[in-house]
Amino acid sequence: MDTPNPNWFLRARLKTRQLLLLIALDEHRNIHRASEALHMTQPAASKQLKDLEEMLDVQLFDRLPRGMEPTIFGETMIRHARMALNSLALAHDDIVALRSGLLGQVEVGVIMTPGMALLPKAIARIKQQAPLLRIGVHMEQSNILLERLQRGSLDFMIGRILDQENSASLSYEELTEEPACVVARIGHPLLEHPNLQLQDMNTRPWILPLQGSVLRHRFDMMFRRAGLEPPVNVVDTTALLLITALLQQTDSLHVMPVDVARYYASLNVLSILPIELPCKMDAFGIIRQRDHLLSPGADLLLQAVRAVAAELY
Repeated sequence: MDTPNPNWFLRARLKTRQLLLLIALDEHRNIHRASEALHMTQPAASKQLKDLEEMLDVQLFDRLPRGMEPTIFGETMIRHARMALNSLALAHDDIVALRSGLLGQVEVGVIMTPGMALLPKAIARIKQQAPLLRIGVHMEQSNILLERLQRGSLDFMIGRILDQENSASLSYEELTEEPACVVARIGHPLLEHPNLQLQDMNTRPWILPLQGSVLRHRFDMMFRRAGLEPPVNVVDTTALLLITALLQQTDSLHVMPVDVARYYASLNVLSILPIELPCKMDAFGIIRQRDHLLSPGADLLLQAVRAVAAELY
């Protein structure tokens, strides 16, 4: 197949209805239910799908006895259809916002550590310049945010690239590494321990990230490299409300990123133990889609994130 012209969709007069049909077929996996969802007749839906496949000269769906499954070509077109429609929706929102005297909408994803220190400072700074800029913040794990970014639901994110194989369409701008520390309740006996070492803590009760997580693996390996067994008196959870409640009510210890710990320590919720851990998470940074043009509001927030990061890190 010849390399398509970059503006093939203009020559082919690609219809928005066809993009909607692709998404409906992906959701329903049935031409009848997809056409009903779009208030189309089934023959009309079948013709639009056939026309699109002929334009691209590939089969987008496998027709099966009990429905339809997207081919690898179909999955690619579905992903780009979602991105295109989402971009059009955001363009409309930006125009409505600008006509109303606002500065548009920004959707940003963030993992916990920069979500506790970096992003709040950047948002506070932007709100002084553009108080009417609407900012949607989504705090999740990097893998969830990356999926949303690639689907076009986020303008940019602050997190980690976990899978290098699927990152060719992304740009990554590293900000800083993420060291970890040990925290406990205010007044914990170990806060006054002279020259605190790992061997003073491995038999203590702990609240730890879930088994299989990167931080849990590196935490366990930290003890093993020191010739010690990892703690076994453990509660496994990532729920911060439960963690802080357990820390305050018990003598348990917990490992968390330094920036997050400093935030809770500033509120007198917990204390940081006097030991530097040889344990840290991978660096995080700003992640964008290479071919995604940021709106003025999103670009404004991105510049603020860079400026605050330069001050913090």
